[in-house]
Amino acid sequence: MTRHFLGLADAGGDAVAAMLNDALDRKAARAAWPKGRPDADKPLAGHVLAMIFEKNSTRTRVSFDMAMRQLGGSAIVMESGGMQLGRGETVADTARVLSRMVDAIMIRTDDHAKIEELAHHATVPVINGLTDLSHPCQIMADLLTVIERGHALPGLQLAWLGDGNNVLNSLIEAAGLMKFTIRVGGPEGYEPDAGFVARARAAGGEVRFTRDPREAVAGAQVVVTDTWVSMGQAGGEAHIAAMAPYQVDGALMAAAAPDAVFMHCLPAHRGEEVTDAVIDSAQSAVWDEAENRLHAQKSVLRWALGQL
Repeated sequence: MTRHFLGLADAGGDAVAAMLNDALDRKAARAAWPKGRPDADKPLAGHVLAMIFEKNSTRTRVSFDMAMRQLGGSAIVMESGGMQLGRGETVADTARVLSRMVDAIMIRTDDHAKIEELAHHATVPVINGLTDLSHPCQIMADLLTVIERGHALPGLQLAWLGDGNNVLNSLIEAAGLMKFTIRVGGPEGYEPDAGFVARARAAGGEVRFTRDPREAVAGAQVVVTDTWVSMGQAGGEAHIAAMAPYQVDGALMAAAAPDAVFMHCLPAHRGEEVTDAVIDSAQSAVWDEAENRLHAQKSVLRWALGQL
């Protein structure tokens, strides 16, 4: 059965834990190596990943490309405007064609229904590089970063500030699988997807909501935010004004646990959702988090291709 990675739940908690352990081991094994040197075992030698980009990308593009190089494989980068997909070819036909030519497909797109259709018709693994609904690969990197900073996932106290977007949806999904608590501080009308919340609570995660940013971060071990207006999302002065009380600054971080870690998936709008003093502080893990996109996705690729 083809292993798609459209969300964390496609793998399940045990497989997520196995991927995180594999990522930790593989990252440690290549410490101080040149970035382009393949891993000693080259587990994906001969494998090719097709990468489809319908949205701009820095971290997703580079991390998946480098992941395949380090695993001994290769990647083909395709922009939607340069594909027949961008000229009217159906998602189903694209899936059928690519399945005959590559070993896996990663897509970064808007409508989540598009990636579901791609996976339905593909006979090779399809990996979610981002949709408007979810961003599971980012959360794999986030979980890896939390572990590296010395925090266990079960029982973790995590605070989210701001918009209820795709990143938060996947964080909530992780809370259910890995049994931790998320306190969401955000304005009314900007809540995350209710389905993710219900499934996480049913699985044993704890998801709480508050309009008070200090209540959200009180005692939190990890504080997370994201841009107030997500890529492709309609924004405006009212949206920005609603988010303003949830800016993560030094005073807000002081209300979290003394050893709290700050994370942001980037790119950051400095001076909006986070201040320079926080993102550039010793508490900030954003650069480790960005690098860990590479290490976490190597293990996602190995899982999708049946090696974990």
